[in-house]
Order: sequence, then C-alpha cells, then structure tokens
Amino acid sequence: MILNVSGRTDIVAFYTDWFMNRYKEGYVDVRNPYYKKQVSRIYFNNVDLILFCTKNPLPIIKYINIIDKPIIFHITITPYNKDIEPNVTDKKIIIDAVKEISNIIGKDNIYIRYDPIFISDKYNLEYHKKAFNKMCSLLDGYVNKIIVSFLDEYKNVKKNKNIIKYKEITKEDYKEIGISFSTIAKKHNMTVQTCYEDENLTEYGFIKGECLSHELAYKLTGKKYKNWTARKEKKCNCVEMVDIGYYNSCNHLCKYCYANYDEKEINNNIKRHNKKSSLLIGELESDDIIKERS
Repeated sequence: MILNVSGRTDIVAFYTDWFMNRYKEGYVDVRNPYYKKQVSRIYFNNVDLILFCTKNPLPIIKYINIIDKPIIFHITITPYNKDIEPNVTDKKIIIDAVKEISNIIGKDNIYIRYDPIFISDKYNLEYHKKAFNKMCSLLDGYVNKIIVSFLDEYKNVKKNKNIIKYKEITKEDYKEIGISFSTIAKKHNMTVQTCYEDENLTEYGFIKGECLSHELAYKLTGKKYKNWTARKEKKCNCVEMVDIGYYNSCNHLCKYCYANYDEKEINNNIKRHNKKSSLLIGELESDDIIKERS
C-alpha cells in the first residue's frame, strides 16, 4: 500500500505532530469523506511507501530518518503572493528546505510541483517565465523533475474568480509555456512534465510522465500496483494510493485550492483537530464502522 500524505490537506505543514504520533502508534484511521460513519484503519506494517505532498516540508525534516519506509516528496512551489496564497511560507525558506531534503533522501525521490499555473494581468506569461527560471536556478543540482499543471475551475476557484482574475489560456500561451519551461529545465539538468492534463506539452519538449509512476514505485518497493482507480475517468496512469487527509482542513487558504471550499468549515475542522486522536479531524464515535484496509 502507498500512502498519499496528502492531496486533501497539507498534513506535513500543519499536522506533522499528529502524523508522527500515528506512525509511532502503528496505525491511522481515515474517515470516508462521502460516507462519514465508515472509517478505514491502516496499519503502517502494510504500508510500502509514503508520498508526502506539501507546500511546507519544514516540520517533517527532523523525522525523515525515523520513518522506516521509502519516502517521496512532492513539494509545491508557486510564484503567487499573499493575495492568492495567504498563509504559505516564504518561498526562499521552502527552497532551502528542498535542498536539505534532497541531501537526505536523494534528488531522484523529490519532485517540485509548479502547480497550478494560471494567467492574469498580474501573473502574466513573462512573470511565470522569470519565476520558473529563478526557481530552477536555485534548485540546480538538488532536483531532477518538475511537474506542471494548469488551473481547473473547481468550486473554490469560481468562488474566488474576482480575486484570481484568471484568463483563458490560449494555444499560443501553452506553446510559449511549453517551449520556455522546457528550455529552462534542460539548462538546469531537469525534466518538466504534466500529469493527466489535456495539454501535455510534449510537442514542446515536456516529457510524458506520472506523478508517481509504476516504474518508480517498483524501484522503491519491489512491488507492482494497479492504476489509481479514483482517477480512471481522467486516464491517469499513476499507481494506486490511499489518501489519509481530510477536506476543508488546510490553513494555507489558497484561493485556487480544490480541497478547501468552505472557510467556516475549515476553521471548525482546525479546532476539532487533536494530535492524539487516531483521526486527523475529530474523534472516533461509538457508531463508527471501522474496517482494516489491507
């Protein structure tokens, strides 16, 4: 089993103490986001690999050598300011953290996500090209792979449209991004790719790849996994993962986020967090149905 920690919230940035408590305890409980009374219990003995997805890896760094599992990091670095990402840590600090993690686990196991890209009058193409070039320059020698994706019109994006002020990305825009990003990445000995995007930009030098490929998963675990069934409609070729996060619980409050869409609920959920609970948010209840996920 591969754990995704997490696509639903930033566990590393805000809930590392809880995660490490669960790791030491040997299991974690995950409430089904669609059937609230169903709880999956996951024992770490059954976990082969952990994928940490975060905008701020600093809290977990001191624990990396304690975790006796293969680890991959996906660290998101985007060029937006506080108008779009109110509570994201300064990017210079995150870049230093990326370098530290790369020295610990190796650059083959760390990916940078420049994700999502949107274009506006403020964040135009020239802005993105300069930001991408600066990021690659600072991470030269520490990172091999960058994953790019583009803004999707999720519920939260539509709600914040007057703040984001995003424009439609044209074919010419995609071409310019594809050529310029490919050239910059190559200059710094990196590859750049998309993952299950309609515009994969391979004709402009992007490579075709997945966020977590079957090849890398096999290399790290010696096991084969099926495709991620939750994304089968989008024809995603990533391996199957189990997300242990909880929607509407990330305090980064990014205006484009797909996993946060109700700020009142976000605040309530953050208050309900107990780092000693087996669940990320809230406590087990007497009528919960707990089933081991193997």
